[in-house]
Amino acid sequence: MTTRGVLYIHSAPRALCPHVEWAVAGVLGVRISLDWIRQPAAPGHWRSELSWQGEPGAASKLASALRGWQLLRYEVTSEPCATAEGERYSSTPALGIFHAVTGIHGDILIPEDRLRAVLLRARNEGGDLESEIAKLLGKPWDDELEPFRYAGEGAPVRWLRILQPWRSSR
Repeated sequence: MTTRGVLYIHSAPRALCPHVEWAVAGVLGVRISLDWIRQPAAPGHWRSELSWQGEPGAASKLASALRGWQLLRYEVTSEPCATAEGERYSSTPALGIFHAVTGIHGDILIPEDRLRAVLLRARNEGGDLESEIAKLLGKPWDDELEPFRYAGEGAPVRWLRILQPWRSSR
């Protein structure tokens, strides 16, 4: 079973670009060379996109491989498939990493235990329910990444299919 996804590197300093390629290649198991273009929202930074096809769970492995690089802004998505829900990971230097499960139409699916925890926190600690729900939906990450997404419109997208020689193609 395979899934498809997209890796969006929204901004990376030039010196970090080869390290991003090596990390992504290590996860996907194939050599890659990303097409980097300048990121106008962050002078001195570059952006790239990569569409991929691979095993369910590849999105989480990509997000983990890129996690912790403080100057990197990225998103990784994967589509749902027969054996796994879709996923979305977003990361910014200021906020860290956000993860959400997504449905077949791209909607964020929030597990009921997380909703119950937010309701309980709002009731017991006087938290702002609207703000807590916005965090569950990834709004702070969307707000921070939106200028970088917009600046990248029209960027080329390349498809990468990961073939696994140990599996039959039948």
